Amino acid sequence: MSDDPSNIQRRWRLALGRYAERQMGGLSKSDVRMDRTLDYLYGREYDKRGLHRPKGPGTLDPTQMKALDWLGSARKLFPQSVFEVLQDHALDRYGLSDLLDDPKTLENLEPNQDLLKTLLSFHGRAKPEVKDKLRQVADSVIQDIMRRLKSDVQRAFSGRRNPYKRSHVASAANFDWRGTLRRNLKNYDPDTGRIIADDLRFVSRERRRLPWSVILCVDQSGSMTDSIIHSAVMAAILSGLPGVNVSMVLFDTSIIDVTEKLTDPLDTLLSVQLGGGTDIGQAVEYSERYIDTPECTVFVLISDFAEGASPRRLYRSVARMNEARVRMIGLSALDDLGDPYMDAQIAGRLAGLGMKIAAMTPDKLAQWLAGVME
Repeated sequence: MSDDPSNIQRRWRLALGRYAERQMGGLSKSDVRMDRTLDYLYGREYDKRGLHRPKGPGTLDPTQMKALDWLGSARKLFPQSVFEVLQDHALDRYGLSDLLDDPKTLENLEPNQDLLKTLLSFHGRAKPEVKDKLRQVADSVIQDIMRRLKSDVQRAFSGRRNPYKRSHVASAANFDWRGTLRRNLKNYDPDTGRIIADDLRFVSRERRRLPWSVILCVDQSGSMTDSIIHSAVMAAILSGLPGVNVSMVLFDTSIIDVTEKLTDPLDTLLSVQLGGGTDIGQAVEYSERYIDTPECTVFVLISDFAEGASPRRLYRSVARMNEARVRMIGLSALDDLGDPYMDAQIAGRLAGLGMKIAAMTPDKLAQWLAGVME
């Protein structure tokens, strides 16, 4: 990014829009195209204030540009990261649902997690002819997340390292650097100050005692969308592991049991009904039906803990699970950032009842689950 004063002024002019032209000057021919593309979207802020855009040939009148044209123009003119921000703002901030009404337009959308969140909220009211295309776009995003997470989860569940048992299988994850160093001290070269390691050592791994049951209880309120997406993907990966039984419950003031859909994360996500109030206690109590062997059960509550009903039902249910020795974790966030947002009072009370409270990325959850099951 250039610190040249003229470039800084140019960027500010593009950010502020057409009403800054008198104070900041005009734009080059290529920048005029960028300005027109930005105005198609952000000029709506001026419209809200009664500053209507001029109409006619050569103007920035948004009615002269179709959504598909705008999308193509934005993709060509801006870097990928900027284009994705523009796309997300168009769908989330300005509700340009016409971007999702035409299969041809959908083909030009950049699949990413923010787009997936929009598709989840739009799918129920989409036209029949675009629903299949919506599923294709959503599925491509989910498969990308699956690819990124699957190896992390499988690595976490590959077994505990046994430092006292040697393995003849060469694997970076099982490399025993201490044993290798000790074994090759005789190969120390004083001239170079290096050890020539000609005998590499690897340790073996021990399988965990299985089976285990994992219960995911996921808040489906609007603020939890990222966590819902990662929960569905995690459930699909975990359910594919031998000896791990996975159940998943979505909730707001009602309950949706998606346990039978876990092999298809998209099918799980299309069951989501974003929004509504929250009755955590009801969902946690419902989840207890999946506890057969408490000492081999992990219960994961994913919520901001903003209980809309009386919390007494929630506390009683968590206390019962703690007494039965169920392993419990409460996550205020399960996404790529692991940013916490929670009702601190209720989260604190749950911690006092034996539930570990955290916010984490999916790979960290996999490591935690694997550690619990050792």
